[in-house]
Order: sequence, then C-alpha cells, then structure tokens
Amino acid sequence: MSDIPKDELLAVALEAADRAGALLRDGRPADLGVAATKTSPIDVVTEMDIAAEKLITGFLAERRPADGVLGEEGASSAGTSGVRWIVDPLDGTVNYLYGLPSWAVSIAAEVDGEAVVGVVAAPMRGETYRAVRGSGAFLGDRRLGVRPAPPLAQALIGTGFGYLTSRRAAQAEVLRTLLPEVRDIRRGGSAAIDLCDVACGRLDGYYERGLNPWDYAAGALIAREAGALTGGRPGEPVSTELTVAAAPGLFGTLQDRLETLGAWHD
Repeated sequence: MSDIPKDELLAVALEAADRAGALLRDGRPADLGVAATKTSPIDVVTEMDIAAEKLITGFLAERRPADGVLGEEGASSAGTSGVRWIVDPLDGTVNYLYGLPSWAVSIAAEVDGEAVVGVVAAPMRGETYRAVRGSGAFLGDRRLGVRPAPPLAQALIGTGFGYLTSRRAAQAEVLRTLLPEVRDIRRGGSAAIDLCDVACGRLDGYYERGLNPWDYAAGALIAREAGALTGGRPGEPVSTELTVAAAPGLFGTLQDRLETLGAWHD
C-alpha cells in the first residue's frame, strides 16, 4: 500500500467533491423533480443526483483512468490500478429534495478493499471532512477527535432508517427500547455526515442497518482516523447488515446492546 499515491488520491477526491458539491448547491432547480425510484416510492433519485455522479465519474476517468469505480447511481468499472473509488454523489437525497441542508458528497478511495482516503463535503454546512489512512482526520486545518466516551445513559446517538416499510417497522422497535436508555437520539438523514459528526464530537455514537459501501466508506474512515471504533455485529466489520461507530469507551457497550436488540436484522 505504500506505493499508492495517497496524497494524490486525496487531492483528486477533494476536487471531485468540491465540483460536485458546487453543482448540487448552485444548480438545484426550484422545480426539482423525481427522476426515478430506488427501493420504494419514498426513496427518490433526483436529476441532480444522477448529474453529480456523472460529473464525478467523468472527472475520475480524466484524472485516474486506470482506477475502478463503484457509484450509488450505477457507475461500475473494475479498473487495473488496484485503486477503486466508492462514490455517493448525494448522500441525503431526501433532505436535498426538500431543501434541508444535511446532505453531502461522499468519495472514498480503497486499495485491496480497505479505504485509504475519504472525503465528505457538506456544502450547506460549508464543511469538508477528509482523512488519509494513518494520518488523521481533518475539517479544514482542524484535526478531528472524538468526544470522550460517556456512559450509554449519557450518550447522544445518531441513527437512520431504511425506506422499506418492513425494515422501518423493525428499526422502530429497536429505537423504542433504546431511546429511554440513552441521552437522546438524532436522525439527520445523511449517514456520511452522521459518521463525520462522530469524528468531530457532535455525536457520541451512531448506528444504522442497511447502509451500502458508498454510504459509509468515506465517513467510516474519517471516524476511525478521528479515534472512533467502527464495526458491525460484534467481531464483524462495518457492513450492509449493521454499521456502528463510537468512541472506544462507548463502542463495545453500544454494539453489544444493539446485538441484544437485534438491530442487525428486520
């Protein structure tokens, strides 16, 4: 991995995220509509979502033509360089559709299945989070660090919900039990931003079932480089089944409680 130009990958990710963020922020039409649906009528794909992915993949093809790409809106190529980009052009699509500010562009570069660079740009916050594996996580010039771990009862926990009705019902049951056991719950609507909020101490922990690699690849790396632990079910890595992130003193307690509550299944 030492021969992979991580500084170059970071520069490419930052520029791609900046360009896509500007397109989404400045180009959002007043009559924004729904171009298609994903897993259910609630889960929308906007015209801008698709346009942003085309911008990012086109830029990556120009700057790093031998790399592979996996994008939320269908971009997929194997590449020959050993580098693969994991792209969510618009994380928080429903927020964006409704004019809410919590949405982001998420771009990660991975080598041998492990993220080595992550960038999450949140234009309406005026914030871009970044991390290089082994070099820390940053917001602008500020090095990020997780908040000291509180007891579970004093923890502010972020989460999110799926779009399928059956999954939402199961997630609501988990939340019904967990809510009285923590300080409070936040549901922001962007997994990438939630993971970055753990990294910069705005949340004590975060969990969600049903995320895809493009949802968590960049944000999970940023959280880890800020000192958080990340994983899925006990002993398992982050996955579509379950994503958990928290400061080391809280992570195990939260993960074990989520396992007991069955947060990893519908």
